[in-house]
Amino acid sequence: MSLSIALTKGRLEKQTVERLAAAGYGIEALKDKGRQLVFQDQVKDIRYFLVKANDCITYVNHGVADIGVVGKDTLLENMNETYELLDLKMGCCKFIVAGLKDKNPLMKFGHIKIGTKYPNVCREYFQKRGMDVEIIKIDGSVELAPILGLCDGIVDIMETGSTLRENGLVVFDTVCDLSARLIVNKASFKLKQAEISQLLEDLKKVMEDESC
Repeated sequence: MSLSIALTKGRLEKQTVERLAAAGYGIEALKDKGRQLVFQDQVKDIRYFLVKANDCITYVNHGVADIGVVGKDTLLENMNETYELLDLKMGCCKFIVAGLKDKNPLMKFGHIKIGTKYPNVCREYFQKRGMDVEIIKIDGSVELAPILGLCDGIVDIMETGSTLRENGLVVFDTVCDLSARLIVNKASFKLKQAEISQLLEDLKKVMEDESC
C-alpha cells in the first residue's frame, strides 16, 4: 500500500530529506523542487508533500497524510490525535522561561504577565507551578516584550541562546527539551502497519549509523 508523508517546510524538511536519501529512498525531486509542493518517490510507493508545521498535524489528524515529520513544540501547542512513533533527534532546542536579568518572573509573587507564541504550553507550565499568570500572545519578536515592559518574562524556543543574550535577557528555567518527531495517523497505523514499520526501521538504521 502507498504512503503519504507530510514534511514540515524549512530546516526539518532538509534534514528529513537527507535521512531519507541515506536510507535509499528516491527523493531526488525534493532536492531540486522549485515551487512544487507534491512529490513522488522514485524508488518507493510514497508521496511527499510540503506543509507548514501546524498544518502537518492537521493533515495527519485527518488522514490526508499517513505520516508527518514535525517539531515537538508544535505537537505540544496544538490538538494532536496522532501516534508519536519516533524521536528523530534533529531540530533539537528547548522551551525556556526568560526575562531581564534582575526581573525573574518565577520569583515574583501574585499576578505576572508572560509573553509567548505558545499560550497553551505557557499556561500549562505556570498552572503546574500554581502561579497566577496572564498570557500575552505575541507573533513577532518575543524578546522585545520584556524590554519594553509589556510583560514580566517570556516563554519561547531557544536553540543557542544568542538572540536572548544580544537583547540582554537570561534564561530562568527550562520547560522541556524539543526535537522533531515522526507522527502517524491512527487509522493508517493499523491499515498500513507493514509499510510504516519498514520506514521506521530504515530511519532508525540511518540514525544508528549517524551516531557511530
